[in-house]
Amino acid sequence: GPDRKEVPLNRGTQAVVVGRGRGAPGDGSSMGGRPSSPLDKQQRQHLRGQVDTLMRNFLPCYRGQLAASILRQISRELGPQEPAGSQLLRSKKLPRVREHRGPLTQLRGHPPRWQPIFCVLRGDGRLEWFSHKEEYENGGHPLGSTALTGYTLLTSQREYLRLLDALCSDSLEDHTQEEPDSLLEVPVSFPLFLQHPFRRHLCFSAATREAQHAWRLALQGGIRLRGTVLQRSQAPAARAFLDAVRLYRQHQGHFGDDDVTLGSDAEVLTAVLMREQLPALRAQTLPGLRGSGRARAWAWTELLDAVHAAVLAGASAGLCAFQPEKDELLASLEKTIRPDVDQLMRQRARVAGRLRTDIRGPLESCLHREVDPQLPRVVQTLLRTMEASLEAVRTLLAQGMDRLSRRLRQSPSGTQLRREVYSFGEMPWDLALMQTCYREAERSHGRLGQLAAPFGFLGMQSLVFGAQDLAQQLMADAVATFLQLADQCLTMALNCDQAAQRLERVRGRVLKKFKSDGGLAQRRFIRGWGLCIFLPFVLSQLEPSCKKELPEFEGDVLAMGSQALTTEGIYEDVIRGCLLQRIDQELKKTLGANDVSCTLDGCLEVPWEQEGADEETEAEREGGTCPRQPGSGAQIQPLCPPPSRGTFRS
Repeated sequence: GPDRKEVPLNRGTQAVVVGRGRGAPGDGSSMGGRPSSPLDKQQRQHLRGQVDTLMRNFLPCYRGQLAASILRQISRELGPQEPAGSQLLRSKKLPRVREHRGPLTQLRGHPPRWQPIFCVLRGDGRLEWFSHKEEYENGGHPLGSTALTGYTLLTSQREYLRLLDALCSDSLEDHTQEEPDSLLEVPVSFPLFLQHPFRRHLCFSAATREAQHAWRLALQGGIRLRGTVLQRSQAPAARAFLDAVRLYRQHQGHFGDDDVTLGSDAEVLTAVLMREQLPALRAQTLPGLRGSGRARAWAWTELLDAVHAAVLAGASAGLCAFQPEKDELLASLEKTIRPDVDQLMRQRARVAGRLRTDIRGPLESCLHREVDPQLPRVVQTLLRTMEASLEAVRTLLAQGMDRLSRRLRQSPSGTQLRREVYSFGEMPWDLALMQTCYREAERSHGRLGQLAAPFGFLGMQSLVFGAQDLAQQLMADAVATFLQLADQCLTMALNCDQAAQRLERVRGRVLKKFKSDGGLAQRRFIRGWGLCIFLPFVLSQLEPSCKKELPEFEGDVLAMGSQALTTEGIYEDVIRGCLLQRIDQELKKTLGANDVSCTLDGCLEVPWEQEGADEETEAEREGGTCPRQPGSGAQIQPLCPPPSRGTFRS
């Protein structure tokens, strides 16, 4: 039987680490086997206790933020609206990745070796792999599967081996080299390495460079889709959850945004607890792992994977148990807050005014000393990032509309036109096409990361994903707007010349609307991420001096009788408001704009319409006629007959 060694896991529990032959780890997913869990019953019970403690401490934060989020939503509904709302129609299509499938080889087995598999990336960002294609086509069970949340994709074997070698480097001196470190010694021509901080690594290889490139785009799209599910949501509960995670971590002494909030609610809480437990787990477990070198590092990822799975199961169960209470709480909050919202906001404003006076000195000193010197460079870098990304989207959009115009001149009612319309409607989900836009968002990663790191901001992956989501969303909205307006304008009553002229006017109108929405989204993006970079830092700087002033306001806040208002929440809103003033001033200098205002609390991006838009269409607002504005000047030669009604329906 396999060798066993008992090593501490945490607080007196024991972790059973199983040595497997040549020292390579077993893997129920990535390596293809079905070994028993490296955790015994006692260790799993211990982890359940850790999750229960996390939930007990986190849920009060969550309840409070649910109330604050409902108050924010109602006050925004009843308050003054933004001077310039969205001009484009909201796309009714949910974000997704195209299903991608094909043969790969995977490093699996005991000892690990490269074996052929058939891999499938589902539209929801879940990766599955089968023993062969027929097994997939016949509905068989996969060898393994994983949600891509939190993974990083590497296509350089040298870079991956450096990462693997660094995982256990601090304990290598305690172990003699038991055998040659042959894991991944043979060069891999077209590798695809999926690395995760708390899960097993997945090692694949494609047959050609073209296949590797296609899989790289697909996997990166799946990673982003899974990662930003909460950030894309406009539901009050999603915003409340993210705020609650931030507050919970601040109460634990962790200030500064990072990528822990990528994923679903259960995945986020799992990452929070894993980060809390990782130092102790590493110190107590690594000395007992068998093997050496890369095999030892892989064994470490196997143990982490087992701990991650246990924590994720516990967090999912805890959130499911809380769901009925959450639903009831949201319904009751809506009923109790809405009738009193005006009074609550007046009371909040009075307390905020007094708080602002009390902390003005330390706050202004901190902003002047720490934030003001770096703010211009941060704002300008964020602005350049979004400008380049949105210009790439506009270029692709214009090219797509031009292709449709050319096809209309050539074949107005044929299958080729319908095929071109379908391709145009799929542009936002075409990863190869959108890659030019996504690369622009990635270019600022290093520079912006260097500017933000001194403020404790380590969430560059989240920021890049946010910019990419925004580019995809604006493309989807622009495509939906063009197709709907074109379908309403192009009727059988028009001759081909009239149809072509109308389509050209729709093109100009959509580009104008895209410019307006792009500018608004750009400002929101800069304000939102500016807050993410600077707000936690300022809060940490003011913690010793200003936080002690809060108890004297507690009585006034409690007298309001609403859980939607807390002293800490008002205190943060005051600091947030001052930061936004600074960011807006810098935006005005940079853009030369007279008005860059958005809602008080800003946002990371304009949220996706998760349940479909119900706005009236542009044509409906204008009485069923298309706007009669000059086109771009392109002359369209008439070609009869015109396309039938519904051709441009997406």
